[in-house]
Amino acid sequence: MAKKKITKKNNNKTNNKKAIEEKEEIQVKKDKKDKKKKKGKKSEKELFSTTEVVIITLVALCVGIFSGTFITMKASEKTNSKEVQEFITTYSTLTNNYYKKVSKKKLIQAAINGMFDYLGDPHSIYMDEEETKAFNTTMDGSYKGIGATIQETDDGIKIVGIFDKSPAKKAGLKVNDIIVKVNGKETKDKTADETVALIKDKDTTKITIKRNDEEKTYKIKLEVVEIPSVESEIIEKNGKKVGVITLSVFAKNTSDQFKKELSVLEKEEIDSLIIDVRGNTGGYLDQASNIISNFMDSSHVIYQVEKKGVKTKYYSTGKENKKYKIAILVNSGSASASEILAAAFKDSYGAEVVGTVTYGKGTVQTAVKLESGSSIKYTIESWLTPKGEFINEKGINPTIEEELNEEYYDDPSNEKDNQLQRALEELTKSN
Repeated sequence: MAKKKITKKNNNKTNNKKAIEEKEEIQVKKDKKDKKKKKGKKSEKELFSTTEVVIITLVALCVGIFSGTFITMKASEKTNSKEVQEFITTYSTLTNNYYKKVSKKKLIQAAINGMFDYLGDPHSIYMDEEETKAFNTTMDGSYKGIGATIQETDDGIKIVGIFDKSPAKKAGLKVNDIIVKVNGKETKDKTADETVALIKDKDTTKITIKRNDEEKTYKIKLEVVEIPSVESEIIEKNGKKVGVITLSVFAKNTSDQFKKELSVLEKEEIDSLIIDVRGNTGGYLDQASNIISNFMDSSHVIYQVEKKGVKTKYYSTGKENKKYKIAILVNSGSASASEILAAAFKDSYGAEVVGTVTYGKGTVQTAVKLESGSSIKYTIESWLTPKGEFINEKGINPTIEEELNEEYYDDPSNEKDNQLQRALEELTKSN
């Protein structure tokens, strides 16, 4: 397993805010009646966006769709309210009479951003079309492309990662290859985004790379590629096998990936399990619920939600209770769905939570796709731990507090990861 580097950025709440705004959990209530029935039964969830070093997954982005997670706004909806008419009058006046040329698109975007600024909620935001596409790709957990990531460097567009079983891997591309041409067009003066656009232009693309001063051309057919968000390994300590599962995000397919990795670990007869959500800023709420339900039966509350003063408890959908010990690794970059998972294991399973206080995001968002291809994301409710604690702006306190050693940043290995080692000691110690 490739070891995940925990950067200093992930231990800083201020620096994490932007990432957390970009990868919130989005929970849409699909069927209110089903939830009422369930309540009656039991009375009662380093990516594509960067600024300094652009890492772009080589994708042929489809039209951004949040696959059922959006509420479609009715185009025919009209309102004659005084406030809306004032907005229309202001917009019309500025676009027609202002002494300088005004971009209608940017004026509307500014107006929408102004609405969100008024809310004062960092998790309710407006995303333009490109941001929406990137967000969709991340949260969908798959895309049509060649399955590689690239980075702009002084040497050119460099391949910095290749997904397993991807078209890029099958074709023979390797990490550190420099992409010099795509479909015969040079990439020397192009950005990573522009290179992606060339690759997605056709279903079958020709990529010319430079490797050891030698150029080679590969013909690659674009396919739907699954983005890995789960990694696992087994660490032996004190004569016991400890499974370690690392979650980078809660994408649409994360719980399926998790279940497969857990099955592999259990076939190896692990004695205990560590779930690492350090730096994981969240994702789909239902994915966190599905993962938790692998370990607890339906008698366990896994989280609560509160909306307009009404609280509702949500139970695991699992059918069995695991017997082995579990520890959750967290830090200040663990937010949203990661905190729901950590709280559920802490309160309802009795797991140890090892690390530092989590980010503290106790709200749930939904999203609406706009006709322009952009989208808005806004808070619809707050969530609480199984015991009813509201952790917003407070975070979850670990049961075992452990700051990450400075040495780890220079050598991100299991041996230097003192938080991991502390969890291993706790799980393998003699009772």
